[in-house]
Formats: sequence, structure tokens, C-alpha cells
Amino acid sequence: MTRLADHLTIGQVAERSGVPHTTLRFYEDKGLIFAERTAGNQRRYPRAVLRRIAFIRAAQRVGLSLEEISQGLSTLPRDHAPTKADWARLSKGWQTELDARIDALQRLRDRLTGCIGCGCLSLRTCTLNNPDDQLARFGPGAGGLKPATEGGI
Repeated sequence: MTRLADHLTIGQVAERSGVPHTTLRFYEDKGLIFAERTAGNQRRYPRAVLRRIAFIRAAQRVGLSLEEISQGLSTLPRDHAPTKADWARLSKGWQTELDARIDALQRLRDRLTGCIGCGCLSLRTCTLNNPDDQLARFGPGAGGLKPATEGGI
């Protein structure tokens, strides 16, 4: 049986993870993944980086920013492949934020459906309307899409 290499080249990591070389370099620049350098200054990634990249990609798919992912991964040792327990701990910490995003998206969907369904786009009757600029006191931006606790609709 062939022993797996402890370290992988950037090409091997790109092939195994499905993530382009440029993205791997970007992740490294952002401190999300780490590589050692050979005497010839070539990157060599510990095998555990594959799980770390899968972790990053999964977190991105649920809508987390690289900043949020970086904060979560900073709680793990650099050479640590995130485990199921690590994911459970970090995802629990992200639960409130994800719930708020889901709520905002559902409210947006519900309001857009009404607007698209009627087709009028009337500012007098549209469910997305902000009569008399009532939300101005909450500052600029799409205030109606913020959670109700932040002054949204």
C-alpha cells in the first residue's frame, strides 16, 4: 500500500480540492490556509489543508464572508484539519447570523412576489414602498430588509 504524502504541491491541492491556484494563493494571503516553503521557495501544504479548504467552501456556500470564516478558523491550530466537532462549534456560533439572513431573504422574497405578481410597480400600493419616508430615521440603505429589531419592516 502506498503511503500518502504529508505535504502537497499547490497543483495537487488545486486538483484535489477543485479550487484554482489563484484562489489558494488568495486564501493563503488572507491567512485562511498555510503553506511551508521549500528551499526553492515552492509552496508545500500539509495534507490537512484539504479539509480546511472544504470547510471554507462549505461556509461560503451558506453565505458567510471570508472575514467571518477567518475569525472562526483563527480559533483552530494552523495545522489542524477541522473536525465534525469543530464545525458544530463554529456553526453554532454562526446560527444567529444565519437565521437573521434567512429571515431577511424570506421577507424580501415575500414582498417581491407580491410586487412581481401585481406587475404595477406602483409607488402608492407596492408592498416594498416606504410611505412618507418612514424609515429615514434608521439611516440610509434598504431599511425594510433589516430584521425588525433593527428598525426594518
